[in-house]
Amino acid sequence: MNNLVKSPSESITVMNELVLPNDTNTLNNLMGGRLLHWMDIVAAITGQKHSGKIVVTASVDSVSFGKCIKLGDVVTLEAKVTRAFNTSMEIHIVVWAENIPSGEKFKSNEAYYTFVSLDRNGTPVKAPELKPETEDEQKKFEGALRRRQLRLILAGKMKPDEATELKALFLPD
Repeated sequence: MNNLVKSPSESITVMNELVLPNDTNTLNNLMGGRLLHWMDIVAAITGQKHSGKIVVTASVDSVSFGKCIKLGDVVTLEAKVTRAFNTSMEIHIVVWAENIPSGEKFKSNEAYYTFVSLDRNGTPVKAPELKPETEDEQKKFEGALRRRQLRLILAGKMKPDEATELKALFLPD
């Protein structure tokens, strides 16, 4: 496959972190800010693997915190590019937590981050296209355009009337 079109499996990143005392609040739960930091890192690595370029965070979708991650848990962050637009890439991150002694493992969070690919001068450059291969990848790929339109509307960069993919969800055929 050439470097202008990539499969999601070419850019997947899995990162593990151990929750240490410096990562926790006074209840011995992982601090949300620390988790967001780790999510930003795994997304950046994923974006760089996909684009082969420097990447910067452009946006972070809503992140809700599920079950608390405790001191001593192992956090596994899985990130994958879901779609590349012109210079930006949407990256989906799923966060798992595991208490190794008890064997308990659970999904804690997930979110979509958007990164922009840059050259060495900081100028946005085209990101390689993404070719989904599985049914799940295709579903996320198709949904990425609607999520992008919503992000642009919320940022004031697109008028709601221009969001054709979003409007199609609400208007009859």
